[in-house]
Amino acid sequence: METWYRIDHSDQVDSPALLVYPDRVVQNIDRALRFVNGDPKRLRPHIKTNKCAEVCQLMMASGIQQFKCATIAEAELLGIIGAKDVLLAYQPVGPKVDRFLQLVEAFSDTHFACLVDHVDAAQEISNRSMDRGHCVDVYVDVNVGMGRTGIALDNMERLLMDIHLLPGLQLVGVHGYDGHIHDKDYQQRAQQCERSYEMLETAYLIAQATTSRALTKVIGGSPSFPFHASRTDVECSPGTFVFWDFGYAENYPEQDFLIAAVLLTRVVSIVDKKHLCLDLGYKSVASESPQPRVKFYDPRIGAIKMQSEEHLVVEVEDSSDFKIGEALYCVPRHICPTVACYGELQVAGEGKDSHTWKVLARNKKINY
Repeated sequence: METWYRIDHSDQVDSPALLVYPDRVVQNIDRALRFVNGDPKRLRPHIKTNKCAEVCQLMMASGIQQFKCATIAEAELLGIIGAKDVLLAYQPVGPKVDRFLQLVEAFSDTHFACLVDHVDAAQEISNRSMDRGHCVDVYVDVNVGMGRTGIALDNMERLLMDIHLLPGLQLVGVHGYDGHIHDKDYQQRAQQCERSYEMLETAYLIAQATTSRALTKVIGGSPSFPFHASRTDVECSPGTFVFWDFGYAENYPEQDFLIAAVLLTRVVSIVDKKHLCLDLGYKSVASESPQPRVKFYDPRIGAIKMQSEEHLVVEVEDSSDFKIGEALYCVPRHICPTVACYGELQVAGEGKDSHTWKVLARNKKINY
């Protein structure tokens, strides 16, 4: 049975806790780079999974300088650590426009850009940008099939005309997120990714015809990563690869990433001969998926019978095999929202009992 996940000082770690293994994170970064033939310029990792300065710095140490993020706090974290290029993969509206512009002013060594998919948002960003004496770089967000954000191809030309007329904006590329693609079948996923790429390529050709500036294409997430990584004309934006989880490991075995984040939980009650209660409620692990939401390394742990806010009841063959307070280890089905449940990550494998990494961008706001 595997034991790499066990930590020597588990008695000093309060539970539930999310453990992170830096050596495995580094191996995952190396694996991601191999997908793009070692060229870090073809990677624009999404940091919504890790939200952590130290993890981003490990990517930077491997030569990755371009990042994608979903929130102003994530963008600020990247500014704080000196990332060179940051794409806010979100169309800022309301107060977020000024917060975004404050980052542009506060971190002059970092290049910031954002998405737009509607003329009204573009107009507002341009107006506020001009008021502050800036010109903001923007990517047109294209709906490549997900139906969440992004402009339809039929409306591209009009939006491009509007962007070029707005003095506070400069078009630098097109962006597409194909998060609707998550088929387990490799060939079906390949075909779906080809269709999303063709839509982005059409948008790119329309956009490129309107400017002499060489535009950039950004596409994809984790399930589509291997397919877009084979294209030399796009920047890829996987995020989950740094930690991985058992949901992606089961569905996308062609991506040989390692589990690099593990939950530590404890037995808090022995219910009866066949059941234990653990301190791993749905406040401590992503709860949007059906059960099982975690996968235990210990083969003595059977089915999950019930979960509430602070408790998880599991079935076992013989509860007398366990002790009150015993530490158990498991992997979440979905790591991204699980990370957001924790203010800090407990660093494993470095012999430091209290060494933690702050999940800084878990907060809605850091300073701006």
